[in-house]
Amino acid sequence: MQTKNIFILFIIIAAVYFCAVAVDVMDADASQYAAMSREMNASGSYLHVYEQGKDYLDKPPFLFWISSLSIKIFGENNFAFKLPSILFALLSIFATWRFTKLFYDQTVAMLAAIVLASCQAVFLITNDVRTDTILMSWVMIAIWQLAEWIQSKKIIHLIAGSAAIGFGMLTKGPIALFVPIFAFGSHFIAQRNFSYIFKPVYLVALVVIALILVPMSIGLYQQFDLHPEKTVNGLQNVSGLKFFYWTQSFGRITGENVWNNHAPFSFLFENLLWGMLPWTLFFISGLLDDIIQFVRKRLFISSKEEFITTGGFIITYCSLGISKYQLPHYIYVVLPLIAVMTAKMIDKLFWKQQLKWLKTIIVPVQILVAVVLCIAPVLILICSFPPQSVWPWLIPVFTIAAVLLLLFRKDIKPKLIAISLALIIGLNLFLSLWFYPNVLQYQAGSVAGRFISEKNVAADKFFLFKNGDVGESIHFYSKRIVKTVDSVQILSAGTYLLTTEQGLDELRKQNRSFELEKQGVNYHVTLLTKTFLNKNTRDKNGEKYFIARLN
Repeated sequence: MQTKNIFILFIIIAAVYFCAVAVDVMDADASQYAAMSREMNASGSYLHVYEQGKDYLDKPPFLFWISSLSIKIFGENNFAFKLPSILFALLSIFATWRFTKLFYDQTVAMLAAIVLASCQAVFLITNDVRTDTILMSWVMIAIWQLAEWIQSKKIIHLIAGSAAIGFGMLTKGPIALFVPIFAFGSHFIAQRNFSYIFKPVYLVALVVIALILVPMSIGLYQQFDLHPEKTVNGLQNVSGLKFFYWTQSFGRITGENVWNNHAPFSFLFENLLWGMLPWTLFFISGLLDDIIQFVRKRLFISSKEEFITTGGFIITYCSLGISKYQLPHYIYVVLPLIAVMTAKMIDKLFWKQQLKWLKTIIVPVQILVAVVLCIAPVLILICSFPPQSVWPWLIPVFTIAAVLLLLFRKDIKPKLIAISLALIIGLNLFLSLWFYPNVLQYQAGSVAGRFISEKNVAADKFFLFKNGDVGESIHFYSKRIVKTVDSVQILSAGTYLLTTEQGLDELRKQNRSFELEKQGVNYHVTLLTKTFLNKNTRDKNGEKYFIARLN
């Protein structure tokens, strides 16, 4: 692989990431985090976290800290909120490359970085912001630095790795500690290197982690433990410290946590099938090959080999898979480990020319995957969101042109990998510039929030009234906390209401005359269905919303 081509490739991928800043935040998680980050910046309360002025006890504060800082610098906008996640995604790609170089050659290291950077899951979480993007980065930095410490014995790497774990715990809790434990624990056992399992120097690591957690722990103690009279999630006498260090993570296994969606053990793997596109086949093959090779070696590896990636993925998956509550992005914390396993398989098939029997199976299926990626934008343009101008068609046209160029260039090899890259990049450019903006026209919260901001509506002149399921995007884009009212009797003329058909009926019953300023269909845009994607049946989905101005 030529260094110049690789550099250009990463510039293009990063550019696609940044195209996501033009897309509004999505309800519910991303808009919640955006609104809370805006609120934190406005209030200046960093140790005590609030959501619409109420005590918040769920996610640790690092995402809110870093996002509110970005908002303070760049303003209350999409760019400011999404920038930290994009930068951390790029950092995780760098850490994956550096880690892989410790155990494999330059080709595998570069392939691992490319796989991680271009998988659909990373494109998604740099757009629909979650804590998992930053968590993934801190965990991979920790694994890289701890691997550096094992090889070099320089304590600075142990301290850096421990600090990364601490910041990871500030991002999403104890999972940031346990993934490295799973990864290196399985690695030491596979090497029969039991001396590394218990070392006095680990006390230094624990001290570093503890110091980083001090500010958050103080905030939790002050906000919750000192106030047992507070009602949190319907309960009183709630300990913020216990919730963070135990209930939020382990409570999902023991049943102490109230969240339960009865997800099966296979749930996370099923979602990786699309999350790892276009590299799904290579990921599955790489995972199975690693397991087979490990078994053939009688569960033992030499001192020059690593089991960090495979062991870390398997044990982390099992620990998450037995949880009573799972969401697709929970497994994204180990995407870098998956990328390394995937890269090793691609290297075996296309660079080292091994496992030729497997290659004859994978290549035709991968061609089919490429075809699906190619026609997906075309189907969206025809069946979902037909354009009124020609420009949206230019993205799939240029993508196909790039594929044809790759086919005819003799210096680009292997062509199937290059074509898969071109198609996934083209698809996500299309999603960010055309598909997502059209979908988000059906998100009432952001539409109403921008209405408030553009019209410069005063805080006491806009309320939610029987508004249905409107997400927190309205608070972010209106740059305020929009309040709810139960009665319109005391509201003066000129007041705006975001409401539903039920709300309009109530206005009529109370003899309040009004004018409709805006109306549309509100839909949960992160839960797309076939009927919504079909332009002919879309309006039958969701709930009608109205912005009414009282006379």
